[in-house]
Amino acid sequence: MAGRSYGDRCGVARALDVVGERWALLVVRELLLGPKRFTDLHRGLGGVSQNVLSQRLRELERAGVLRRRRLGPPVGATVYELTEAGAALEPILVELGRWGRFRPIGEATTAFSVDALLLALGIAFDPAAAGDLQATVALRLGDEEYAVRIAGGTFRAGRGAPVAADAAVEADVPTVRELAFGDLRVADAMAAGSAAIEGDEATLQRVFDAVAGRAAGVTPG
Repeated sequence: MAGRSYGDRCGVARALDVVGERWALLVVRELLLGPKRFTDLHRGLGGVSQNVLSQRLRELERAGVLRRRRLGPPVGATVYELTEAGAALEPILVELGRWGRFRPIGEATTAFSVDALLLALGIAFDPAAAGDLQATVALRLGDEEYAVRIAGGTFRAGRGAPVAADAAVEADVPTVRELAFGDLRVADAMAAGSAAIEGDEATLQRVFDAVAGRAAGVTPG
């Protein structure tokens, strides 16, 4: 990228020639669930300047990792989306996330983005805790809606409302993080007014239990 190369024939080095620059892989992370406008990318990557983000987007586009696409009326906006080569980085990011989950963390200086949250849910998902659970959940975070599907011991998330859902939850990112990774229970979030729930509350709790690696019905602590 930017004319720099390790000059090494190893596949790892050749990959890092493309996505090894600071922010590059996080740009890919923000596009895993679908296209985004520049402003949405910048919001999701709170610590990057607009100039650096523009440079990374140009570099990744030249490398064939992403492309620009103009949306037709009535939107009329330009979005960035992953190419097939860019989408192929998803399992690598998942494994990096698994590796990094338990690494020491310093003081967080940026907010946890929605896309980072959805990726973290999938990384933490425990098929053993899910058991025979099959469920679709509509997750409403801010102005956007996401579909979370657990079936056959797998976890998938995508941008956009599901056609049909067993349950829906509307909350902010910190609340969903506590539901998935902390001690907050669905019933307590509802009682506190930090989450609005529709549909099957028990199924929704099982979804968060599966992400947290808790057996169904086991209260943390």
